Amino acid sequence: MNSEWYEQKFKECLEKKDRDKFYIRPTSLTFKIQPYKRKSEKSFMIASFLLKTTKNKQIQETNELPEELFLNYWIITISYYSMLYIAKALVLTKGYETDDHYSTQIALGKLFVVTNELEKEDLEILDQSYKILEDEYITYFEDARKESRTARYSAIKSYDRQRVSTIFENARKFIAKLSLMI
Repeated sequence: MNSEWYEQKFKECLEKKDRDKFYIRPTSLTFKIQPYKRKSEKSFMIASFLLKTTKNKQIQETNELPEELFLNYWIITISYYSMLYIAKALVLTKGYETDDHYSTQIALGKLFVVTNELEKEDLEILDQSYKILEDEYITYFEDARKESRTARYSAIKSYDRQRVSTIFENARKFIAKLSLMI
């Protein structure tokens, strides 16, 4: 993806509006920056706590938490949303507000990657995390629809410990970097 692509997609998102939705719009509501930043940080704290519980069976049992496979799903989900919230906060620093995952990624690309304020790899981390989350949603709903015991379990097993750790660490780095930029 090059700068022209981001320019074009950004323009499309600025112009696109549905009945109850905008994609990217100019805003002066900079008071939203700190709440989004705080939401990112506090959400990531929850993901961190859940990650710690996966390593301690006693905490899981004492608090009647589900097994690690289910906790991993939420660690990934919360880690991704923590990245999304900090990204929305950063976009607000440039006077724009985004409404969804895609438009936030486009805005980051146009406002920060193209201007070399943010590395392309940082944007790819956000995109990769979203794709993993999106793929799991699709798989989960397909599995539920088919009501296949084997398929349901294979969808859950896709979150092994290494994958969860990678996504969690990527989120930690992404949030730390964007927080410094704010």
